[in-house]
Amino acid sequence: MTTMTAGMTTALRALDAALDAPRLEGVLLGNWRWVVRQRMGTVRDDLIEFTSTPDDGWLAARGGTAFRERNSLLGRLGALGPAVLESPDVEQVRLELKRLVTDIGRHVQRLNDIAYDEVELELGGSE
Repeated sequence: MTTMTAGMTTALRALDAALDAPRLEGVLLGNWRWVVRQRMGTVRDDLIEFTSTPDDGWLAARGGTAFRERNSLLGRLGALGPAVLESPDVEQVRLELKRLVTDIGRHVQRLNDIAYDEVELELGGSE
């Protein structure tokens, strides 16, 4: 299994910071939309790199669940992409993206937990 690296954490923090930047009418709003959209692309790229390959039965099931969850998160991210650039209700889009950042953070933690359990299983831990 490939786990999320520090790059994903950095990408999530950068997106979260961009979401909190001022969103004023005119040029600043256009800049905000563009920066957020770029940060979303970085997060998307990091999510795509995740692959699940644990061989053990119970880890394989958790890996499959994580893979489906990842695909759902990618779908949500993709659906919000055009909204960031076009929606007149910027605050609603921002709130949806904040929820998505939180959900992706939880997903990353699950992946790290699976990777830890996989290593523990290989080493024969906690017996």
